[in-house]
Amino acid sequence: IAVADVDSNHLNNSINELTNLQGTKPKGFKDYKDLLNTTDLEAVIIGTPPHWHALQFIDACEKGLPIYCEKPLAYDVDEGRAMVNAAKKAGNIVQIGFQRRQNQAFKKAKQIIEEGQIGKIYQIGANIHFNASTHDTTPQTPPASLDWDAWCGPAPMLPYSPAIGHGPWRLEKEYGNGHLVDWGIHNIDIIRTIMGFNMPEIVEASGGIFVLKDKITTPDTLNATMQFDGIPVVWEHRMWGTGDLNSEYNNGVFFYGDKGTLFASDNRIVLKTRDTEQSIIDIPTPDMQEKHVAEFINAVKADNKSLISCNTEDGHNSTTAVQLAMIAYETESKLRWDGKSILTGHPEAQKHLARPYRKGYQRPIV
Repeated sequence: IAVADVDSNHLNNSINELTNLQGTKPKGFKDYKDLLNTTDLEAVIIGTPPHWHALQFIDACEKGLPIYCEKPLAYDVDEGRAMVNAAKKAGNIVQIGFQRRQNQAFKKAKQIIEEGQIGKIYQIGANIHFNASTHDTTPQTPPASLDWDAWCGPAPMLPYSPAIGHGPWRLEKEYGNGHLVDWGIHNIDIIRTIMGFNMPEIVEASGGIFVLKDKITTPDTLNATMQFDGIPVVWEHRMWGTGDLNSEYNNGVFFYGDKGTLFASDNRIVLKTRDTEQSIIDIPTPDMQEKHVAEFINAVKADNKSLISCNTEDGHNSTTAVQLAMIAYETESKLRWDGKSILTGHPEAQKHLARPYRKGYQRPIV
């Protein structure tokens, strides 16, 4: 095993942890390219912030390596398409980190829907309400262990602060692009998986930073509607307050059919039909992340892509859906998407599909 990290403290901690686990000391690098140039690699895991995913992923594809890449697939839509093309060209095994595809509660929800228990579905809802942790936004000198220039990579190099460093980058527009893209994407992905959706045709969104002003740069309140195959999927989040009156429904997906309603979360299903009383089914699924990674490792060992549950194209489709919602929010537009590269009638929104890279970095074209 080898590890790469631009923060020497993180790197050393990872090396020590892996040494304790495997009994031998792994190689350590500050530049991921040096890691990729080692001769005995069998696969790579990309767990960096999304603004780095495209370059690292495509470089690994050019080495022909199997890849486990965390979600979201990419920072912007154009990067995601380049990654899809790179994986097709390489023919390598790829798993994207949508681990809820391993979840037994969501698999049960899919079964209930396919059996017709709630009838024809006309609307779907999804949410994750929570109180976000905020951090000091004062610009300051980065920790001595952190190469901030390298951390920012192709993204704009903002002044360092604890509010956009390790972890909190998720709510910074330039690096993580907010709650829907970082966390809500899991629920959008599982909706796509259950319903067999591809990409949304129409997307609109509204919201703002109402409570956490001067703390984060992405909306603390958001409503977005993504229409898939004529069915509206309505996303909602509030990163403040107390969430829903029933906290049971603060994180999950709702399927509204003409014969019933189904709510599904990581560990539970709530079902009510016209003919039955509300029922609750607890279905714990421990270790989703571990199972998703294990699925990747087993696919690599067997050299069998069919063992993978989320390939690059599938990960791109889920990522594009939430990226389009954020573009709709930023441009205050109702977007019509052709499923490939064109936002019909929205030249300003079109610009958001591909963010310019910082000087010294070149956008991948595959």
